[in-house]
Amino acid sequence: MHPVRVAPSILAADFANLAAAVAQVAPATDILHVDVMDGHFVPNISIGPPVVQSLRRHTDMFLDCHLMISDPAEYLPAFKKAGADGCTVHVEVGDTSELIAQMRDLGLAPGLAVNPDTPFESVEPFLGDVDLVLFMTVHPGFGGQSFIADVMPKVKAARTLLDGRGWSATVQVDGGIDEATAPEAAAAGADLFVAGTAVFAQPDPADAVSRIKRAAENAR
Repeated sequence: MHPVRVAPSILAADFANLAAAVAQVAPATDILHVDVMDGHFVPNISIGPPVVQSLRRHTDMFLDCHLMISDPAEYLPAFKKAGADGCTVHVEVGDTSELIAQMRDLGLAPGLAVNPDTPFESVEPFLGDVDLVLFMTVHPGFGGQSFIADVMPKVKAARTLLDGRGWSATVQVDGGIDEATAPEAAAAGADLFVAGTAVFAQPDPADAVSRIKRAAENAR
């Protein structure tokens, strides 16, 4: 069983003070979630490799880049060069096997994401090939949305399959995660929890990370 970890999402941080935001959470976690949106795959635009490169200069945390983009193959080399440690692409984009192989070849930890309405069967064939599977618990594109509990059966199915096959992929959830919802996802089998506003909108972001982590641990 993987340890419980919380990955603060910088999408909810102050973009004018990202280095300071990272420093705030660094005492409580060693992984940072970077949401990349292109305005095509999702109806929002966020950041790209230049910001990852800037973040890399300020932290040695694992940079977990979630690519909500239509053509990840075109940009994976740039994210690797910028300092990303892992990239997660969406199964809905297609060419999944090729993208996983490309990430491996680049030295990126490969992840695969699935939207709330996409069936578990779409990611099932690839669970033995990735380091991380991300179940979106909101519809991707904007932060601050409410947790979709209907995704939990997919989380449970992934955990059952991974454990049954002896595969080591991390099960990540992203969207509406806070102290109240993390326990439900943890009970379903998640072990990595992406939290944005529940961390960076709090007076003490590091304490918020610790509280979410404890809530999840207590539900396992």
